Amino acid sequence: MARYFFDLHDGTTQFDAEGVECATLDDARDVAKRLLPAVAGDELIRDGDRLTYAVLVSDEDHRPVYTASLTYTGLWLIR
Repeated sequence: MARYFFDLHDGTTQFDAEGVECATLDDARDVAKRLLPAVAGDELIRDGDRLTYAVLVSDEDHRPVYTASLTYTGLWLIR
């Protein structure tokens, strides 16, 4: 199994120093897809109406292999 690293970007960067072992690139993509909503979920309550999270997946040689982002935008329709 190969080790992949999942760096999270949300205005700042949180580097993944440990990584996760994945059997395939599809498995690494699935980890990234689960990571984004898990991280964003708690932050939505605290951080307002505009948030973007991105994850950059890199292989063991720190070459980027996949990226994904999740954006939330809320807009009041009445005041």
